[in-house]
Amino acid sequence: MRLLIDAGNTLIKWALVNDGDWVGKGALPVGRADELPRIFAGWLDKAGAAPRDIRQVWVSNVAGEEVARRIREIKAGQPDLPHFIVARERQCGVHNNYSDTGQLGSDRWAALIAAWNLAQRNCLVVDCGTAITVDTLSGQGEFLGGLILPGPDLMQRSLVGATNQLRKEQGKYASFPLSTADALFSGAIQACCGAIERQYALLGDDSAPVVLGGGAAGVLRKNIKLPLRVVDNLVLQGLLLIAGEADNK
Repeated sequence: MRLLIDAGNTLIKWALVNDGDWVGKGALPVGRADELPRIFAGWLDKAGAAPRDIRQVWVSNVAGEEVARRIREIKAGQPDLPHFIVARERQCGVHNNYSDTGQLGSDRWAALIAAWNLAQRNCLVVDCGTAITVDTLSGQGEFLGGLILPGPDLMQRSLVGATNQLRKEQGKYASFPLSTADALFSGAIQACCGAIERQYALLGDDSAPVVLGGGAAGVLRKNIKLPLRVVDNLVLQGLLLIAGEADNK
């Protein structure tokens, strides 16, 4: 039994996988990380697994050391758990060309590995959350580089926080917005989609897929006019592949 944990900027997501079957999953706001040990104990019971059944815990953590400390408090069946992944030069068929290999976020690395396993060709890997990453893979599995920009919600909150007369209200998308709330929301969507579409044009392959995941994928997908492959839990899927490769070594 493997426990996979994706600790992001806003949410801590996890899944329990047994022999390739996803038998349970859940999520918790990062601000409640101190509840992790207790929540996991109850969650594992509900999923039909006791802590002693967990033989591997694989983690991508970009939420900081305090969250990492709480994750280490989770009681599982092996004393040397969990395994916190870091980006490597090569792993699971992906070659990392980042100028400082280890500086690439573990979430981006896991998402790249998941996307390569799915596409096996040149593609864009877009993970939409608090931040959006737009990463490019070549047809040989090389990570060519990528962008980081604010996600739609963060973009709106940043603008509201830096101005005096704007308020954060729920808007809706419109091509030509006629209210301030709609203008804020539509501007954020257009900016995010524009970055994705511009990077796609630089890729120079009109048949390449955009592997799209993350909590904000739903608000973007309707406005991205590109070949899309929407995938849930890219980072968790990448963690599972990393764990599988480790087992085979």
